[in-house]
Amino acid sequence: MRLSHVWSRAVAVFDDERLVSFAGLVPVMGLAERAGLSQLIEQRVRFTSSRVPSAGVNPAGKLTAIIGGMAAGADSIDELDLIRAGGMARVFGGVYAPATLGQLLREFTHGHTRQLASVLRAHLVGLVGCTDLLPGIDRQAYVDIDSLLRPVYGHAKQGASFGHTKIAGRQVLRRGLSPLITTISTDAGAPVVAGIRLRAGRAGSGRGAASMVAEAIATAHAAGATGQVLVRGDSAYGNSAVVAACRRGGARFSLVLTKTRAVQKAIDSIDEDAWIPVHYPGAVTDPDTGQLISDAQVAEVPFTAFASTAHPVTARLIVRRVRDQAKLDGLFPVWRYHPFFSNSTEPTAEADITHRRHAIIETVHSDLIDGPLAGMPSGRFAANSAWAICAGICHNLLRAAGTLAGGKHAVARGATLRRHIVNLPARLAEPARRPVLHLPAHWPWTKAWTNLHAAVFPGATSPPAAA
Repeated sequence: MRLSHVWSRAVAVFDDERLVSFAGLVPVMGLAERAGLSQLIEQRVRFTSSRVPSAGVNPAGKLTAIIGGMAAGADSIDELDLIRAGGMARVFGGVYAPATLGQLLREFTHGHTRQLASVLRAHLVGLVGCTDLLPGIDRQAYVDIDSLLRPVYGHAKQGASFGHTKIAGRQVLRRGLSPLITTISTDAGAPVVAGIRLRAGRAGSGRGAASMVAEAIATAHAAGATGQVLVRGDSAYGNSAVVAACRRGGARFSLVLTKTRAVQKAIDSIDEDAWIPVHYPGAVTDPDTGQLISDAQVAEVPFTAFASTAHPVTARLIVRRVRDQAKLDGLFPVWRYHPFFSNSTEPTAEADITHRRHAIIETVHSDLIDGPLAGMPSGRFAANSAWAICAGICHNLLRAAGTLAGGKHAVARGATLRRHIVNLPARLAEPARRPVLHLPAHWPWTKAWTNLHAAVFPGATSPPAAA
């Protein structure tokens, strides 16, 4: 593709007041209102006083402006200015300046972030009610929990401290803030954020996990999970508090256990004949015997965890072992063992595969990092906490919009949804006082956009054909 030579003499003028720069926000924010976002914020987020006069006024309008800006690609407070460009103010009411939105975020306290977290959960339930966001949730739902470390570099960031993270397979210390995230997914539905709680960088991965799991299980039930709910997590969450929260909520668990002496003794007690190969993507079938040829094998043994506490739990200790890749030339195979504790009813091999799909939460992490959580925009801890929760609401909203758009967009990444559905320009016209958005001709994802618009605004009709 080459630029025509005539454009070397062209003049660019930023003067079109009717050009809507992010026309995809029309159906996306319409979907947010259909699920009751503004009403939930009005009911649950209240500022009785504020340090700056009027900073806490109209939190519903300001928070929806922040979420809309995030949906369009803003990853800092200053970038929220993009929602004021061109004809955006003609389409949306309450388009605020970044300084005004930043003032609201700085008014947040811990109590206000808890109020906003309840909005996230209730709005997720609303989205599930008006879209097919979590297909099959009535049969099986998965709750996953994990944390990440977002690096920060300013010395004025409240709560910033050094925490452990893994880069290129190595554990390193980085200065940052640590969000703890829970997600809900199904066999056919991509994960959505059930909760996000910001913590100091040095906070242990499992800090606050039990309450987060309890809230996620309750949210899954409210969203229609009448069947089995399975909670999955790594070794940071394989403790008695998280298991107790699962049992109180009526959910099953599949949690990695730290290899203590008791766990190692249970692993050593497994008979060699009990190990069976597991069908991973890399496994192949022996053409002569029909058996799987795989370096991974699984077995299980009954195990009582937390025996030293007042509430010991007896369930299945499922162990996956793989050949140590550094010691493949030995006379005898050297194995590495990976145990997890579960009360699921699946057969051993299937339970192991289901547990390993816990890694699906990493797709949510990458979506958030590639979007609103690219950085922590404020020096105040509570403001960053509110920003993170808004990012979770935005993630769920884009996921629901992709579901209505249909096809591959139902499981597409947030960046893809922004590029295909949200970030396209339109010219606003009002023939006979009826608003019409003129979108680019031959847009490659026209069908997806029109599917979304028709689902959100079923009463809308096409403009009359030109004479």
